[in-house]
Amino acid sequence: MAISVTTALRRLLPLFLVVAPVAAFAADAPTADAVVFSRDVAPILVQKCQGCHNPQKHKGGYQIDTFEHLMRPGDSEAAPITPGQPGASEVMRLITSADEKKRMPQKDDALPATQVALIERWIKQGARFDGPDRAALLQSLAAVAHPAAPATYAHPLPAAGLAFSPDGSALAVNGYHEVLLYDPTTGKLLRRLGDVAQQTQALAFSPDGSLLAVAGGTPGSLGELRLIPTPTSSASTPRVPDRIADVMLCLSFSPDGMKLAAGGADGTLRLYTVSTGERTLKIEPHADWVTAVAFSPDGTKVATASRDKSARVCDAATGDLLSAYPNHEQPINALAWSGDGKRLFTAGRDRAVHVWEPSTEAKKVRELKGFPAEVLRLAVLGDRLYSTCADGKLRVHDADKGDLVKTIDVTPDYLPGLATHAKTNVIAAGAFDGSVHLYDAKSLEPIRTFVARP
Repeated sequence: MAISVTTALRRLLPLFLVVAPVAAFAADAPTADAVVFSRDVAPILVQKCQGCHNPQKHKGGYQIDTFEHLMRPGDSEAAPITPGQPGASEVMRLITSADEKKRMPQKDDALPATQVALIERWIKQGARFDGPDRAALLQSLAAVAHPAAPATYAHPLPAAGLAFSPDGSALAVNGYHEVLLYDPTTGKLLRRLGDVAQQTQALAFSPDGSLLAVAGGTPGSLGELRLIPTPTSSASTPRVPDRIADVMLCLSFSPDGMKLAAGGADGTLRLYTVSTGERTLKIEPHADWVTAVAFSPDGTKVATASRDKSARVCDAATGDLLSAYPNHEQPINALAWSGDGKRLFTAGRDRAVHVWEPSTEAKKVRELKGFPAEVLRLAVLGDRLYSTCADGKLRVHDADKGDLVKTIDVTPDYLPGLATHAKTNVIAAGAFDGSVHLYDAKSLEPIRTFVARP
């Protein structure tokens, strides 16, 4: 909803209409026909407007990532929302404009009449705010309802998010507004878990198998961290510990399952208490996307990798920076800890795996070269390091010595997904064409292949 500059709308309304105290918008007990901002209006703004009016983009100088920003004029200086007066609200003028070049949202279908009516009623009823904090992100307030997944897929999605259940009986694969659970021994689809964000970027089961964590969202609009109880859980309903203004990209459970770390396109590292879903830490260790995150084997540290070409290690309890590794020349996509926690492996667009010690000096031990394409994922299982690459190959190195053990030709295209299971010694590589390839971790022989497509 970019606020255009027009002569007629440059006349300022009284300032108190824009910066009125909280009490002016506070609601008494809502009546039966009252429009509730967090329930009715915020989801519309998050899904339809934030792609162009977020802290990174803010077209027309206008942001709507928080209620505070929603009420603040953009470059036009016209009041976006005038409580009690839909006709004097710039937002209403723009979403109802007959001129497609001026109507918001731009380059998209007009808002349905029902949604326009909801916004109009909310303004007419006083534009009340029902949340605890006007500066809170709308994602954290909005009860976002995700569309149902399609019954069948016309085309499979890239198999980028993979995770084995702790007992190895299920392999979770990303879907469209859902997570697909497959039997890795047969390739049979077991369950479809719906009501998740559009794109799933990362998946992880809690160590006890009671929860499946899902990180994803809609690029430029919504990021979501969701915890879905499994049949072994005492909980019955999913929880959403956090939402951000852009996609969540990565996550990791602590070895004891008590904590969860997540990172995303907003450049933050966030830590949560799993039992309550409470966020305990939010820090900004990077200047760009956090592309990978992992707890150390003892759970005391959290490592992050970023598109800003650096990796960091932080204290899992305090968030204090313990180590920084700035030696990559290109964005980093992946990281993995050695089994003893004494070394880190990081890799990305510079087509090499850096092996370094997470000490104060972040000393480089060696560099594994010979990758003709971008490294997309890393995983350590036993004494081996596994990597998937943009050339469609799965490479296996000796994790201690760095020697190349084997190169496996999996597919002619990208391999954006990788997961390992220690008890069954199985490796799963996910391909861009939606196929999932399973290998024996010891012999490195293929076990089976299936396509994640309902």
